[in-house]
Amino acid sequence: MNEAVGMPVPVAYDPNHFIDQLAKRLRAKNDAALCRMLGVEPPLLSKIRHRRLAVGAPLLIRVHEVTGMAIADLRQLLGDRRRTYRIGEGLGNKALVRANLV
Repeated sequence: MNEAVGMPVPVAYDPNHFIDQLAKRLRAKNDAALCRMLGVEPPLLSKIRHRRLAVGAPLLIRVHEVTGMAIADLRQLLGDRRRTYRIGEGLGNKALVRANLV
């Protein structure tokens, strides 16, 4: 594993590692305490842990606000290795049509 911001970094996308490292950094005893610190509902972390929901931009921004860590460092901690992220990536043409962008 590589090191970023003094934390081990996974080789591939791993939301559990991301949540565990956040809890460690914020000294949260469990996911419920972490949710209170981040101001998010507990089902959100549960869905992320069980890979039913991806870590989205709003959560990354909230974690950035609470921890002060750079978004790039958070993405690296999550295992996101893309160099750039484009708005609408993965949404397909349907989202662009609905937004009248096509």
